[in-house]
Amino acid sequence: MKCFLLVRFSSIGDVLLTTPLVRVLRARHPDARLVFVTKRAMAPLVADNPHLSDVVALEPGESIPSLARRLAALTPTRGLDLHGSLRSTALRLLVRCHWHGYSKRKFARAVLVSTKIDLYRRPTPVPVAERYFEAARGLNVQPDGAPPEFGIGRAATEWAERWLDEQGLGHRRFAVLAPGAAHFTKRWPLDHWRAAAERLRERGLALVTVGSAVDRPLGEALASLAINAAGVSSLQETGALLARARFLISGDTGVMHMATGVGTPVVALFGPTVRQFGFYPYHGRTVILERPLDCRPCSVMGGPRCPMGHHRCLVDIGTDEVMGAARQLGLVA
Repeated sequence: MKCFLLVRFSSIGDVLLTTPLVRVLRARHPDARLVFVTKRAMAPLVADNPHLSDVVALEPGESIPSLARRLAALTPTRGLDLHGSLRSTALRLLVRCHWHGYSKRKFARAVLVSTKIDLYRRPTPVPVAERYFEAARGLNVQPDGAPPEFGIGRAATEWAERWLDEQGLGHRRFAVLAPGAAHFTKRWPLDHWRAAAERLRERGLALVTVGSAVDRPLGEALASLAINAAGVSSLQETGALLARARFLISGDTGVMHMATGVGTPVVALFGPTVRQFGFYPYHGRTVILERPLDCRPCSVMGGPRCPMGHHRCLVDIGTDEVMGAARQLGLVA
């Protein structure tokens, strides 16, 4: 039997953007064993993916040689390195099978950040979800034009139903806000979030904030306007909440890709990062708001402060634009 290893250790968006490849591999190779390899913390993102045979998790503190021994016991025939890290490179050396990776376009990315010269040279940048297909060369697969998939298990769905009932939202329309981000420069200013929340409440929408435990203080700052689920819900439970929501407003974060993966429309706010990097929402109902500033992009993943000191890439995106994007998606009056 053919056995394919798909290796992507992190992070949320990167893992979910591999799922179009997973889906097409299953359709093209229905009898193959598809094994996804990721960190334990990321495993819930693919645990209920219907196209995977197994998920093998790198446990906290586990060494790569230990993981390699477990993977070698599966006698894989093909390895797809979808990470391109030192860890995945070590696996390629330790697990004997036919390996391929994909180009991360690091040089073009670095040049664009440092000089603003665009070496990608494509009228339409190739999304990362499609770049991953380079690792499957020779397997006769092509992108199918469908969005990522975030499979939600029954336990998470039941949790979301109970939690929403407890909050009085069981039968109410609600939108989700994701004010947090790992890096400050990816965060829309809090006063903008507050103004947008007030406008949405005026239109009869209940609001829920989501994110990690680190984002909980931002949710608390909006507590008079939105119910705070940040740090309360797991990855799967957050996905279940997103699946019930009318839409999400988010910066360039993993939550954005989670929403796309469950079919929820997204209003996405992009600041320090740009389309060429490939991490825009993939084939979902999305409106992307951004500013064509000469200082963009200023970093690959965001940073602790704006290098120019003004943070205009997000400060200049106003509440009226966000509401207009929601209307464009047909989500508010």
